[in-house]
Amino acid sequence: MTPQEEIIELRQQLEQHNYNYYVLSQPTISDFEFDAMLRRLQDLEKQYPEMYDPNSPTMRVGSDINQKFVQVNHRYPMLSLANTYNEAEIREWYDRVVKGLDGEKPQIVCELKFDGVSISLWYDDGMLTRAVTRGDGIQGDDVTANVRTIRSIPLKLQGDFPKILEMRGEVLMPWKVFDQLNHERELQEEQLFANPRNATSGTIKQQNSAIVAQRHLDAYLYYVLGEQLPATTHYENLMAAKHWGFKISEHIKLANSIDDIMAFITYWDEQRHQLPFATDGVVLKVNDIHQQQELGLTAKSPRWAIAFKFQAEKACTRLNSISYQVGRTGAITPVANLDPVLLAGTIVKRASLHNADIIKQLDLHIGDMVFVEKGGEIIPKITGVDISQRSFMAGPEVEFITRCPECGTPLVKDPAEAAHYCPNDQCPPQRIGKIIHFVSRKAMDIDGLGEETIQLMYQQKLLTNIADIYQLTAPQIANLERMGTKSAHNIIQAINDSKKVPFTRVLFAIGIRFVGQTVAKQVAMAMRNIDNIIAADKTTLMAIDGVGEKIANSIIHYCADPQNIEIINRLRQYGLQMQISENEQQQQSNKLSGMTFVISGVFSKHSREQYKAMIENNGGKNVASVSAKTTYILAGDNMGPAKLQKAQQLGVKIISEDDFLTMIDNNDNDE
Repeated sequence: MTPQEEIIELRQQLEQHNYNYYVLSQPTISDFEFDAMLRRLQDLEKQYPEMYDPNSPTMRVGSDINQKFVQVNHRYPMLSLANTYNEAEIREWYDRVVKGLDGEKPQIVCELKFDGVSISLWYDDGMLTRAVTRGDGIQGDDVTANVRTIRSIPLKLQGDFPKILEMRGEVLMPWKVFDQLNHERELQEEQLFANPRNATSGTIKQQNSAIVAQRHLDAYLYYVLGEQLPATTHYENLMAAKHWGFKISEHIKLANSIDDIMAFITYWDEQRHQLPFATDGVVLKVNDIHQQQELGLTAKSPRWAIAFKFQAEKACTRLNSISYQVGRTGAITPVANLDPVLLAGTIVKRASLHNADIIKQLDLHIGDMVFVEKGGEIIPKITGVDISQRSFMAGPEVEFITRCPECGTPLVKDPAEAAHYCPNDQCPPQRIGKIIHFVSRKAMDIDGLGEETIQLMYQQKLLTNIADIYQLTAPQIANLERMGTKSAHNIIQAINDSKKVPFTRVLFAIGIRFVGQTVAKQVAMAMRNIDNIIAADKTTLMAIDGVGEKIANSIIHYCADPQNIEIINRLRQYGLQMQISENEQQQQSNKLSGMTFVISGVFSKHSREQYKAMIENNGGKNVASVSAKTTYILAGDNMGPAKLQKAQQLGVKIISEDDFLTMIDNNDNDE
């Protein structure tokens, strides 16, 4: 078998295993075997770039190259559904449908209403060619690169499918993934997502498809569009789509009467909390496509479909007290302690109050009977107070604390922010939080140092700050509770391995307020090393892309603290990376500054992703579509005809990969 034949075979096998796992939930090989096959395919594709295929299983890992979303007109308008919240309105809709069909009672398809982001998927000859968000219904954002990372969405169809096909559905984030994502954000003291829908929306619009891949989105498809569909009913077309490789919900019912419809709604209003994803209602559709066409559309929605939305679950319970948590940056978060109450399938005892402004708006008193709501929210929140139950026995009005609950330091509040802060860097929760942040996976990735272990080490004075990590010894760790010689050895090895972590992540790990992963990378690349950052003034920092006045002030404030500089110097002595590596520096330049590139075609010397990286590393920008602002089109073999035509119309210069590489080399000589 030639390498090219092996690439084709591996792609076919991986697509089948992917379908078995993510759509059928019936894996036939282990994760280890799948990963080994995927790595083999990645290696072969690097060796044979001429075999590039945008629909290869390797494309699902995403790219960290920034992109800009292009507006795309929908092939068919993406209308929204009319919403209803009660049984009477459902019956009225059904009666209108029957009347519109001259008294004929239609069969109704009952489906769950997924609480995510609507998506339109275009397939030509069985290949995914484009993924578009709803937008305004007429046009939406092209998010194809991000959608390719969603493993339950097929890149290639199987079986007997129409030549041109559009599938519509919902991209969503399962509860399990959502909980883990919010847990990680809480540890980093980043703002939590309110619900899976918000998290999905924020993810699908990421400019970095590698991040999208890491968030493990899912998708259910519920509507087939095209000129040559296999059946004349909505239900049969969905069942056909299942055979083509699409993930179709198993919770679909054909209803022959209004009683059948109401039974479906009642059942799922009670059982929806058992599902692994968020659902906020039920969608009803006339099954027969000819009847759909006969009923037609209004200006905003189809007459043959309607959405019934479940009421958000809420309960009334007593507010017993307010406690206050201190995060690693010193932010104070108030938490309401409640009488236990059953809500959305779980017992709720606590609810976040976010900040002092929320408490003031609610006019909370200790002892109040408060309304707690979950609905689509995973984090319970207090939405109001039952004033009618506030008696003379109610306690005092809740006043936000003025001193840190841990160290007693007077709190401070920036008028431009909602949160109060403890300014004492030596406050224990802050110190522990900074260490937890430092060792986290996205920072130094020191495996084995979990939250409980760090807290224990802090209590025993083995750790007081992040630099102390590099003074730990195996015997010290082995003597801790639930530790042993092997665990201690593994932790020491992970600590030593962390010394190879690149400077961009080190800068993120040290925990400067407002400096997240993206900003840390931008600052590190612009300033080159830690000493330049320490010496930088506000003007210099604000000249960096993504750095505003708030971030610049935060960096300057951090670097002005002698204790922080001492920690940085210790980390430097222990061997951590405090500058951009030579290899990274060689890749960085401003040679293409101000230039915008569109890449099209298949290349022989480097992959498309490698060329995109070269452009960005040399100060240029990658865009997806040709416009008057495009400087060059970097064209390989089989360049897209639409891009070629538009380039000729606009007079955009087309260059080959040899031209591009020569351009960089010539610029090298000019410097």
